[in-house]
Amino acid sequence: MESTDQLPAAPGLDCLKHFRVVLSHTSHPGNIGSTARAMKTMGLTRLYLVNPQEFPSEVAVALASSADDVLNNAVICSSVEEALRGTTLQVAMTARRRELTQPLQTPRQLVPELLQEANSGGEVALLFGPETSGLTIDEVRQCNRLITIPTNPDYSSLNLSQAVQVLTYEIRSQLLDDVSYLEKKAPLASHEYLELYFEKLEETLLKIGFLKPYAPKRLMPRLRRLYQRATPEQEEVDILRGILRATLEYKLVADAPASLEQSSKDPAAE
Repeated sequence: MESTDQLPAAPGLDCLKHFRVVLSHTSHPGNIGSTARAMKTMGLTRLYLVNPQEFPSEVAVALASSADDVLNNAVICSSVEEALRGTTLQVAMTARRRELTQPLQTPRQLVPELLQEANSGGEVALLFGPETSGLTIDEVRQCNRLITIPTNPDYSSLNLSQAVQVLTYEIRSQLLDDVSYLEKKAPLASHEYLELYFEKLEETLLKIGFLKPYAPKRLMPRLRRLYQRATPEQEEVDILRGILRATLEYKLVADAPASLEQSSKDPAAE
């Protein structure tokens, strides 16, 4: 299996424009729409349709779910040969073992080569056959790469758009697996902010009797290490300070009955 380390450094997403998804003789327009949706979620936009049974179609638009632009720009071809014109790598998707064809590879094995080709400016075609019968032998022979998705051998039936989704996801995941843009960046607690918290923590632990001033041992250093290792956000430290404040308030309420009882027994109080 070829390592993705062999790809050019920082390839970016620009190479996705060199990929085209080719659907041959698709019988149900819903699968065309679902394929457009699968493509767009992974950043691919070039869809080629070879003699679709029904297209354009309102059903396709409905299942595209806002990927109408992919459908509107789809290229209609009269043959697979026409759809593959200008490509340098042609990838045939199959679920069956083929005779006299290229070696069979999984998406994870083949995608590094596809990305390398796309990054160098080559055109890559991903060819999918009809829903029920798949690609013909003649169509497969027009391709120089053969790919299959490992599935349960007892039930290997994948919907057309599912197969497109799996392959296009593998392309994007090997190209760019950074999802940090989805994270909300919150400010971390500063050094002095944490120091103030440690002071309040120690004060609270002393007041509730958890920290023994005559035998502190290594409790506070250990707690310091715990919080520093966690690298808390400022808002998280605020929550912790609130917990300390509530703890002291609860202790004050809990101690009140004992204080009243003690004062009633004190002769000086009479």
